[in-house]
Amino acid sequence: MALLEVRNARLYYATTKGVVKALDGVSFELNEGETLAVVGETGSGKSTLAKLLVRVWERNVTLVDGEVHLEGREVLHMPEEEFRREIRWRKIAMVPQSSMNALNPVIKIGDQMIEPLLLQGTSKEEALKMAMDALEAVGLPRDTVNRYPHQLSGGMKQRVIIAMSIMAHPRIVILDEPTSALDVITQANIMNLLKKLKWEFKLSYIFITHDLALASELADAVTIMYAGKIVEIGGAEDIYQNPSHPYTQGLVSSVPTLRTDKTLSFIPGEVPSLITPPPGCRFHPRCPFYRDRDYLKGLCDAKEPPNAEIEGKSLRRHLVYCWLYK
Repeated sequence: MALLEVRNARLYYATTKGVVKALDGVSFELNEGETLAVVGETGSGKSTLAKLLVRVWERNVTLVDGEVHLEGREVLHMPEEEFRREIRWRKIAMVPQSSMNALNPVIKIGDQMIEPLLLQGTSKEEALKMAMDALEAVGLPRDTVNRYPHQLSGGMKQRVIIAMSIMAHPRIVILDEPTSALDVITQANIMNLLKKLKWEFKLSYIFITHDLALASELADAVTIMYAGKIVEIGGAEDIYQNPSHPYTQGLVSSVPTLRTDKTLSFIPGEVPSLITPPPGCRFHPRCPFYRDRDYLKGLCDAKEPPNAEIEGKSLRRHLVYCWLYK
């Protein structure tokens, strides 16, 4: 049984221009001890997926459909008080995007770290010990609890946020662009820290990123998202060596390398509006195969693509959602 299973998740945003179908029928599994990278460009629904899993979203957001099963237990429709007490931070924790700006500049680090635990009924003494233990685990002094955010570097702030995510010993940590806005050296240090913590704390990661090359450093499996949909999912080796969806192929071929015989490519066109997404496959207006192959007309532009299983080396099934394989 998978540690986490998401079924047909749909999360829509109400705006003045219309309803944004940010997450539209997403299903996947996360296995115990696995790092699953969720890769896609801006607007693909990656961060919305993170909000769904921790059940933190804005008032203009509506959960239209879906189920989330954690350790076999449905948690998406659990009463909020029960979810806050038993699941959030204790089972599923999150390192948010732009997390270095998530710290309140006028409150000490320790007070910010222990607040979620106090709300769950943990004593202040126990919560403070958990915070200091977590800081030590990420390579920061225990007395960091007495410092203010402005006294820390960018890399140290990121370590504080990571410490907050692990201090209640969750099963799953969601990493939403955890190295954005960091210099290359600090980025490498954070990636090494995440690898170390995964084994020390027996964590499973959902690693959200737009950077396919960065995902390769940490991921056991990769999910490719486009315009609110999953278009391909499989073991990391299978995705990198045998990308099967045209969008995934475009992402892989656009990753810079040191090879002089390879020309960088790009994906033409723009991400479609999620208020009025294209019918059928949402990638078809940008797809080179759709443009060149007449038999795909009336399929890609009219019907939701079915999933097809691709033979691969990984134990994880390699699935692609594309009419090319039917």
